[in-house]
Amino acid sequence: MLCLCFQIKTSKSTAKWAYMVKQSIMAKVKFTFEDKSIADVVAEGVEAGYSILEVTEDHDVHLNHNCGGVCACSTCHIYVVKGADSLEEISDKEEDFIDRAINPKLDSRLACQCIILADDADIEVIIPDQKRIIGHEH
Repeated sequence: MLCLCFQIKTSKSTAKWAYMVKQSIMAKVKFTFEDKSIADVVAEGVEAGYSILEVTEDHDVHLNHNCGGVCACSTCHIYVVKGADSLEEISDKEEDFIDRAINPKLDSRLACQCIILADDADIEVIIPDQKRIIGHEH
C-alpha cells in the first residue's frame, strides 16, 4: 500500500490539499445499473483491501448477497467492465457459483470475491437488475 507522509501546517488550504492528494491515490469504483431508472454511483476514496460488495454497502448501492459475502451463492453477481486487473483473480469456487448466476458473461464476478488490490484502481461495474434476483441485502 502506498503511504504518502508529510507534515500538515495549520493552513486550511494546506489541509484541503492534503485531503485531495490522499483521495487521488485511492481507488474509484463506478457503479452503473441494468435498471436504467437508477442513477450511476461513483465511490471515490476507496482503500485497497475492500471487496466490491463492501463498497456497495458503504455507498448505499443495492446489491443482494444472501450468503453474507462468503462465496456461497451467486446473488452478488456483477459485471466488471473496467479494472479487472486491479482485483483478486477469480477462484474455481467463484467460477462454480457464477455458472449459477442469472445471465453470466465473460466479465461476470461475485462482488464478495472482488478484493481491490491497488490503491489507484479505477474500476467500473454493472449491477444486474436486482428485481430478477430472489434475495435480500444484509
